[in-house]
Amino acid sequence: MTARKLRYYATGILSLAIAFVVFVVPFLFIVVNALKDKPEASRLHFTWPTETHFWDNLAAVVQARDYMLITAFVNSIVLTVVAVAGLVVFGAMVGFVLQRRPSRWNGLINFMVLAGLIMPPAVVPTIWLLQWLGLFKTLSGLILIEIAYSLSFSVLLFRAFIATIPRELDEAAILEGAGPFTLFFRIVLPLLKPVAVTVIVVQSVAIFNDFTNPLYYLPGAKNATVQLTLFNFQSMFNTSYNLLFMNILIITIPPLIMFLFFNRQIVEGMTAGAVKG
Repeated sequence: MTARKLRYYATGILSLAIAFVVFVVPFLFIVVNALKDKPEASRLHFTWPTETHFWDNLAAVVQARDYMLITAFVNSIVLTVVAVAGLVVFGAMVGFVLQRRPSRWNGLINFMVLAGLIMPPAVVPTIWLLQWLGLFKTLSGLILIEIAYSLSFSVLLFRAFIATIPRELDEAAILEGAGPFTLFFRIVLPLLKPVAVTVIVVQSVAIFNDFTNPLYYLPGAKNATVQLTLFNFQSMFNTSYNLLFMNILIITIPPLIMFLFFNRQIVEGMTAGAVKG
């Protein structure tokens, strides 16, 4: 075996080891502590429980504060589905216009798109604006916030992918009498499936796991999302670590399943524009 192959295998093994330590070990720590009772979990040891309490902990988490976790799951699913649908439609439309309709405003628009990725959100002015619009502490207001904060990333992905679609396709559709909306929704949008899947999966996981935005813009127990239910089992003086880890395990499973099933599509959508453009 040559030295080059040895370095190749060594790099691969090292990468797998780092990934295991960074991602798998914390997840296993969550699992083993979610199976323990309260006294044993409070020690925070990475050991298998002397007696498993999976179903007891699961029932306690689901029933806590009048089944708050179920309400939170409903809120998070509605928030994620509506916000991601808006990101796909608006991101694709903006990316299409920027790529196909160059104008003197493109430089300013590109700057604003990049600024949306770089500049941190202004929380207090945003709360004032939501209060003025009557959208503070509402799910509709948080949906608009999630769309606004994630739109720049979606626009960049869609624009890069649209650059790989031949302009002759647009011209042929226009010659056949297609209007702007027909051209976009019936011709262009179906071709954006690879990058749309990437946006759907990446943004769904990000929005579903979002903690800070619901904390700032959607306070209140009835408005809780899944991440905010973590407050149910921790306090300054007494934290039920077994229930806390069980809650974390429950809300981690949906994004994990999504990544496992759509991992290949995510990579293809992220690299398509860079490879073909």
